[in-house]
Amino acid sequence: MTIHSTHPFADPEPGRDPARRLRGRLGGAVSLWTAGEGTSRVGLTVSSFMVAGGEPGRVLALLDPDSDLTDELEDTGWGVVQLLRWHHRDLAEMFAGMGPAPGGLFKQAEFVDTPWGPRLADVEVWAGVRLESAVDVGWSRLVTCVLDQVEITGDGVDGAGQPDSLTHRRGRYGRA
Repeated sequence: MTIHSTHPFADPEPGRDPARRLRGRLGGAVSLWTAGEGTSRVGLTVSSFMVAGGEPGRVLALLDPDSDLTDELEDTGWGVVQLLRWHHRDLAEMFAGMGPAPGGLFKQAEFVDTPWGPRLADVEVWAGVRLESAVDVGWSRLVTCVLDQVEITGDGVDGAGQPDSLTHRRGRYGRA
């Protein structure tokens, strides 16, 4: 894991990567993608994803082609997509490679084994997915996954009734 002293979306040359700058301004829900089992468990924080309706539904994501998550998802064909909440923001930083994870990433929270891979024990929204295809798109790997299982047990608000879903926009976390 590499801990950078600068922000990953900071661009000292603003004209150098306009697509990255545009993507950073779109914002979106923060998810944690996990795959594998035992010592091969891996995960990655992902906010570049979307859900497509249909029978069955699908989730599409732009993943780092060099990430362990991408390798494991392509090797096993299975993964878990979980939506993070405000209290997961430190965990999101760790799985993004931006914060320290003493003892390893999967020691930072309780995970439950599922047929698709490890799932955070306290998430309210998660999906078990099966990889359908993966292709290179620009500097990313576009994965299309079939939604095999979807579990929704909460409404995305905290105890005071305030929005509690974790979002990311222009390098900062927020609530929605």
